[in-house]
Amino acid sequence: MDISIGELSRRTGVKVPTIRYYEQVELMPAPPRTAGSQRRYGEAEVRRLSFIKHSRDLGFDVDAIRELLEMSSHPERPCAEVDLIARRHLVEVERRIDQLTALRGELNRMLADCGQGHVGECRVIETLSNHARCANEHH
Repeated sequence: MDISIGELSRRTGVKVPTIRYYEQVELMPAPPRTAGSQRRYGEAEVRRLSFIKHSRDLGFDVDAIRELLEMSSHPERPCAEVDLIARRHLVEVERRIDQLTALRGELNRMLADCGQGHVGECRVIETLSNHARCANEHH
């Protein structure tokens, strides 16, 4: 337990305020402190924070990460619950991809309709002013 919060940040690529936030929401355990009240971490915390960072990079929310961390502390359990969390997340990712695809289509359509004239005649402004002019209402 000889790693400072700054060193933990450097090793994992997680900013110091984010590490403190993860401690507040109990994704990271409260670390022991030195006599001068400085936080101290060990290799287990480096691994845990790396897991959290990678999970966040993949878009998992804090509650899902909390569940995954809990499950990872019981390696003898079947992984069906872990799979369920990952499948739920995949469904959400696919929903967002569909939404972004619709958004891209709408933006392309607005730009294609643009007459390159004056702002008063601009199809982009016109479409943004009236959602009914959109080709897809679910973007």
